[in-house]
Amino acid sequence: MLPSSATVSFNREDARTLPVQLADRIRIAIDNGQLAEGDRLPSSRALSAQMGVARGVVENAYEQLSAEGWLDAKRGSGTYVNRIGSADRPPPRTVAPLPRFSDARTPSTPKTRLATGTPWVPARASAAWRRAWREVGNAAPASSYPDPRGESELRAAIARLLARARGFHTHTDSVVVTTGSMHGLRLALSGLPCVDRTSPPVLVHENPGYRTATTTAIRCGWSVGDVDVDADGMVTSAVASASESARAVYVTPSHQHPTGGMLPISRRIELADIARSRDLMIVEDDYDSEFRYDVAPLPTLAELAPDRTIYVGTVAKTLGAGVRVGWLVAPTEVVEEIVAIRHDTGDYPSLPVQHALASLLRDGEWDRTVRRARRLYRERDRLVAAALAPYGELRGVGAGMHTTLLVDADVAAAAASRAFDMGVDVETLAASTRSRSTLSGLIVGYGAISDDDLVHALDVLTSALDDVTGRARCSRPGH
Repeated sequence: MLPSSATVSFNREDARTLPVQLADRIRIAIDNGQLAEGDRLPSSRALSAQMGVARGVVENAYEQLSAEGWLDAKRGSGTYVNRIGSADRPPPRTVAPLPRFSDARTPSTPKTRLATGTPWVPARASAAWRRAWREVGNAAPASSYPDPRGESELRAAIARLLARARGFHTHTDSVVVTTGSMHGLRLALSGLPCVDRTSPPVLVHENPGYRTATTTAIRCGWSVGDVDVDADGMVTSAVASASESARAVYVTPSHQHPTGGMLPISRRIELADIARSRDLMIVEDDYDSEFRYDVAPLPTLAELAPDRTIYVGTVAKTLGAGVRVGWLVAPTEVVEEIVAIRHDTGDYPSLPVQHALASLLRDGEWDRTVRRARRLYRERDRLVAAALAPYGELRGVGAGMHTTLLVDADVAAAAASRAFDMGVDVETLAASTRSRSTLSGLIVGYGAISDDDLVHALDVLTSALDDVTGRARCSRPGH
């Protein structure tokens, strides 16, 4: 019989279901020796009555434990504890309610984050958004695996979007649907041939640069070689002297992440020439090219060198970070290798999400959202520049969703620490720097934040900078 000490008292606020709570408690009783091999458990009817729960709760728990080998249900006889040898015996378990995501945040965590790369999204779903998901809900469930390249309707819509928004003309067959730009990078690196298999291939990367891209490359078995950036972005001349094992170059030419440089046409052409002469593939992350407030974006590298460029993009910077859809555009041989990889690994894009995005693009929702966001970001860009200009050189003004303030490393670290203590979280360039760099400063994101919170955060940040630099607060405009 189930001993009284093992009686279960359910926690109705526990994130676990009642059958899971019961199963966990019985496992503990067996593991602690309260239930021994051969002990007969109460019938599901008796135990459910004892605990005041539905019989199905007990039956589900017993079925799960039987499937795992803890219990042996003998038809017509009852349910017994199985023999569990010492070698097979799991370690003692302690059971606690599953933590909720918000529980990880401590009282000292700032309420306001000047996050980079997280966009503004409308507070309410638009008519086009609701219509897109109604279409998905009314469609017949998918009965077969998706096309590994992505649905042809969506790929055609993406090709039209790139031609309209970026002046990049490509064929539908060159487009592959991804779950975001870093998924695109992972597919690209997996699909590139590596001549020397005795050592990891090298991805040439900007420094400071997008750390998630370096992490992605390393997890794909690549090494990373750093190249400096300046006010114009990647110093492309340095790519020519990169490691002999270099096989690809990752670059953010439209708005260098995180310093904000815009790669001029002369460097774009130089990089394309180096890629051809060194047999390198360029991975162009065009992550927020939609947002320029001074001049039109320059031509993509993919337009200049389609044979040497894998272009990756995402809707995470426009329709929302949680909408995990993106694309890559690549030469035919790379697309074919990616298709083979997806076949082999079962890495297929979700059909319902693809259909929804195709509907949103067809209805013009992407364009409307970008127009609204561009107006919003333009004003925030000016506000941030006006607040931070007295403290140092600004990079990235007039584009994107963040501005970088160049200051000494110790000033940046101290100001970020003081702002954090006052409830505002701001990144430093140090977090994006892998090897020695002459650049240091603060990265001020202004996408996913309200106007009021941005004004407050800038007041806190400038106050912190005043304290660190000894600058008189009354000397700032507005004080």
